Amino acid sequence: MLIDTHTHLDDARYNDDRDAMIARAREAGVERFITIGCDLATSESAVALAVQHDFVYASIGVHPHEVKHIQDNWYDEFRRLAKNRKVVAYGEIGLDYHYNHSSPKEQRERFREQIQLAHELRLPLIIHTREADTDTVAILREEQASEIGGVFHCFSGNAALAKDALDLGFYLSFSGILTFQSATALRDIAKAVPLDRVLIETDCPYLTPVPHRGKRNEPAFVAHVAAQLATIRAGEAGMDANTIALATTRNAKRLFKIA
Repeated sequence: MLIDTHTHLDDARYNDDRDAMIARAREAGVERFITIGCDLATSESAVALAVQHDFVYASIGVHPHEVKHIQDNWYDEFRRLAKNRKVVAYGEIGLDYHYNHSSPKEQRERFREQIQLAHELRLPLIIHTREADTDTVAILREEQASEIGGVFHCFSGNAALAKDALDLGFYLSFSGILTFQSATALRDIAKAVPLDRVLIETDCPYLTPVPHRGKRNEPAFVAHVAAQLATIRAGEAGMDANTIALATTRNAKRLFKIA
């Protein structure tokens, strides 16, 4: 059985077939989903979906693209949402210097604030970082994020970032990027990460894995990520897709404290 640790089930691209999409994933062996908040509205949607389905869990938080929109009442609303038992993480939060939809200064300030709120709520972090590795790691260290832990989602960084993340006690989550022909260096990292620190995800509807490139991504396709990871690590004794499924499911349940 598999856990897709990073989905956007509320995305409008699923409006016409959301129930069927979830059913396909369940048939493909996905036993749990975590659907992710990127601002207040999507956090509320994530919690609503988690309440609707026993096997769906939610995160809350504000993506670095969206932090310029944070209003005075948002953190109190997140405190309210976090009282729901289906909320298992805070994120995705972090830094993204590629697009700078929010200014780097504001991203850093809001990142610190949200880590502090996650401490208060005792929720692990889901980290988004792009072209901001040094600042991301520095802020996580300065804000003592190791005390609550978390995951670098959709990991696509270099070996130095992988080491920093692991040294912080964080997990690395791999997505369909592992299946991309150009991802040779990332596959080398995925081969070396301790198996008890690995998660898998789709980040659907984005980053559709081979062999479905060009189509909308969906949670059923996390099986391709697991299969690719098993192929990458095939030289290890007893390694196969079932081993990957068991290990990543166990890791997700440990980090997010889900049954």
